[in-house]
Amino acid sequence: MSLETIWIAIGFLGQGLFFGRWVVQWIASEKKAASQVPVSFWYMSLIGGLITLAYAIYRQDPVFIAGQGVGSVVYVRNLMLIRRADRAKGQDDPPAQQT
Repeated sequence: MSLETIWIAIGFLGQGLFFGRWVVQWIASEKKAASQVPVSFWYMSLIGGLITLAYAIYRQDPVFIAGQGVGSVVYVRNLMLIRRADRAKGQDDPPAQQT
C-alpha cells in the first residue's frame, strides 16, 4: 500500500466522521421531535476536522487547511462552553444540547 493510498484513506476517515456527526444530530432531533445538538456532535466535528486537517496539510491545500483549522477552534470552544454550563448545573455529561 502506497503512502498516497494511506493518506487518501485518512482523508476519507476524517470526512466520514465529519459526515457522521450530522447523522447523530438528526437521530437525536428525531428522538426529541425538536432540533438537538448532542455533545457527541461536537466531538465528532473536532476529531473528524482534525483528521481532515492532517490530510489537508499533507496535500498542502491552504483553503482546506484554513477551513478545517478555524472549524477546529469553533468545535473546541463549543465543548468548553458545554463543559462550563454542565459545571454550573452540577452535571458531568448531559445527553444533548438544544439549538
